Amino acid sequence: MPMFTLRFDMRAPAIGAPASDLYAAAIDMAAWAETRGCVAAVLCEHHCADDGYLPSPLLLGSAIAARTKRLMLNLVIILPFYDVARLAEDMVVLDHISAGRASYVFGIGYRHEEFDHFGLSLSDRGRLADEKLGQLRRLLAGEVVEHAGRRMRVTPQPRTPGGPTIMWAGASLAAARRAGRNGLGLLANGGVPGMREAYEEACRQHGHEPGFVLIPERDTATNCFVADDVDAAWDEIGGYLLHDAMSYSEWNPDNTTSANITTAKTVDELRRQATTHVILSVAEAAERVADGEVMNLSPLCGGMPPEVAWPYLERFVKLG
Repeated sequence: MPMFTLRFDMRAPAIGAPASDLYAAAIDMAAWAETRGCVAAVLCEHHCADDGYLPSPLLLGSAIAARTKRLMLNLVIILPFYDVARLAEDMVVLDHISAGRASYVFGIGYRHEEFDHFGLSLSDRGRLADEKLGQLRRLLAGEVVEHAGRRMRVTPQPRTPGGPTIMWAGASLAAARRAGRNGLGLLANGGVPGMREAYEEACRQHGHEPGFVLIPERDTATNCFVADDVDAAWDEIGGYLLHDAMSYSEWNPDNTTSANITTAKTVDELRRQATTHVILSVAEAAERVADGEVMNLSPLCGGMPPEVAWPYLERFVKLG
């Protein structure tokens, strides 16, 4: 049976399906996939996006958790945007709903529009992340936290002792050091030279044993599809893949490190140049699965209508 992850960011551009249809499909797909080799659903977060990018992974995560029994959930959270007491409470509730299946990857954010949306300064993001991370971990451990005239205490206690697993994201030495000094795993979205060394050094300097580290290569395939006819597939779904690719590149114009970033401006360029968005033949996909690759699927990429998306997902599962 092929092993894979499902990533949902819920973009719903005008070329795609209505948001309501996409949310319903994401939940159905996660429930269907958990008995067919899917190891985790990855839910990402952004705000103020013209195409409606998922702003609330905790809500979607709760809906998926209620429809599944064993599927792991990995929620990508932009920590500075949250009231720390409210976030801790929501994490605790999801910990119970999911029976401990939800884990978190925190980041500090990078889009000015999002910080404006929450009335925050982008220049404060590092300080806010450090401050809130410390408070959050204490709250999840059952402590009373007093800060800025507030007295915070979270009930009930999480199902998972000490709270759900937390890792840190990013694609910089600063992100690696933040993960290390806090004793967290590093689940990066890209890499720069020296990240692993900076992480391990920061861990040891602060009395922590280095933990889980994943630093993807720039050319990691983050959106994989399988087709009987690759040419026909590019004609059918290439526009959705291009929307996704161009949206990320517009948000990251100078980013030369993160996975999932390409400079392609047309479907033909995306097909020829990009390794991030790929459509594989059945034979190519079967070979990669046989080699033990865990494939990253984004079945609703670019707002792809569910009736278009389902056959690609089903075709991949049949590889096993």
